[in-house]
Amino acid sequence: MITLPADARLYLRPTAFIDAPFGLDGRALRLAGGLLWFSAVELIAAQNGQRIVQQLVQVPDLLLLAERDARIATLVARLTAPRAALQLGERVVRLDQPQIMAILNITPDSFSDGGQHIGDVAAIVAAASDMAAQGAAIIDIGGESTRPGATTVWEGDEIARIEPVIRTLAPTGIAMSIDSRKAAVMEAGLAAGGHLINDVSGLTYDPRAMQVAAAHDCPVVIMHHQGDPQTMQANPHYDDALLDVHDWFDARIAACEAAGIARSRLILDPGIGFGKALRHNLQLLNGLSLFHDLGCPILLGASRKRIIGALANEAPVDQRLGGSVALALHGAMQGAQLLRVHDVPETLQAVRVWRGLRDEALTPAR
Repeated sequence: MITLPADARLYLRPTAFIDAPFGLDGRALRLAGGLLWFSAVELIAAQNGQRIVQQLVQVPDLLLLAERDARIATLVARLTAPRAALQLGERVVRLDQPQIMAILNITPDSFSDGGQHIGDVAAIVAAASDMAAQGAAIIDIGGESTRPGATTVWEGDEIARIEPVIRTLAPTGIAMSIDSRKAAVMEAGLAAGGHLINDVSGLTYDPRAMQVAAAHDCPVVIMHHQGDPQTMQANPHYDDALLDVHDWFDARIAACEAAGIARSRLILDPGIGFGKALRHNLQLLNGLSLFHDLGCPILLGASRKRIIGALANEAPVDQRLGGSVALALHGAMQGAQLLRVHDVPETLQAVRVWRGLRDEALTPAR
C-alpha cells in the first residue's frame, strides 16, 4: 500500500477512461456526474513544491486508500460529485454534458474578432442571438481586451460597450456572462440582466470584485493568470505548471469561501495563454482532468489561441478553426463542462458527434 506523508499535498488526476461501466462495479467511477467513467487515477503527492509520489492507482485500490486516508476520501468525493446545473435567469444550463459558451467581444482590439462587434448595438444583439440560435448555452460578453499587450480600458467605456447589449438581450431569455475584471462593470452588467461573472483575474484585480460576486450570489468563473496583460507573456515561470495552477485555484477557492462565495458557485478556467509559455499550456491541457478534484466545474477557453498557431505552422488567427475544435474536443474528453469558443456551430457539431458516441457506449447492449 502507498505511504502518503501527513504533510504532503495530494492530487488525483482521473485517467484510464473507459467506454462504459457495465460489469465493472467497484472498478470504475463516474467523473463529476457526467458522461465519462474512469478506471484509474494518477495519484500525486508533493512536498515543498516537489513531486515525491506519482503513481497510477486502479479504482479498487483508490477506494481502499480512501477508507484509511480522509484526504483521499475528500478528493474522491469531489471527483465524483455531480456538478449542479447553472440557473441563469430563465435558462438552466446542465453540467452533466459539455456546454458551449460563445465569445462576443465588443472591443476594437481583441486578438481574434476585435472591431467586429462594436458601435452598432443592433448588429451586436443580432450576432448574440445568432450564436444562441446555433446552440450556444451562454453568451460571454466583454468590453475590454485582455490579450497579451492589451491596455486597460476605463470602466466607464467598458460599461458603455456592454450594458446596452445586455439590457437589450435580457428579455430574450438568453443566458449571458459578463467578461470583466472590474467590480463596477460586473455590477452594471448584472443590473442590466447578466447572470454570471467571468473574471480573467480570478477576482484579484479589483478589491471590490469579491464583494460584488458574493452580494449577487451568482456563478463566477475564476481564471488563472500570471502577471497582467501588458507583461504576462514576457517570461512566464512555473516550478510545476499543473500543480502550481491547481494550488492557485485551491487558494482562490478558500478566499472566495471566506468572502461568502460558495464553492458550488465557482467555475475554474486554467487560463490557456494567460501568462504561459507553449509548454505550460500543453502541460495544463494534458493534465486538465486534475482540476476535477477541486470539486468545481471546469471551463476551457482555447479557441483560436496562439498555442494553435505555434503547433500548426504559424497559422494566423483566422485559420485556426481545426485546432480550436480539436482542443474543444480534448476538453470534452477530459470532462470540461464549459467550452468557451468563437466558432459555435462547428464546435457544437463536433461535440454532438462525440456525445453520440458516448450515448451509444453508455446504452446497455440489447
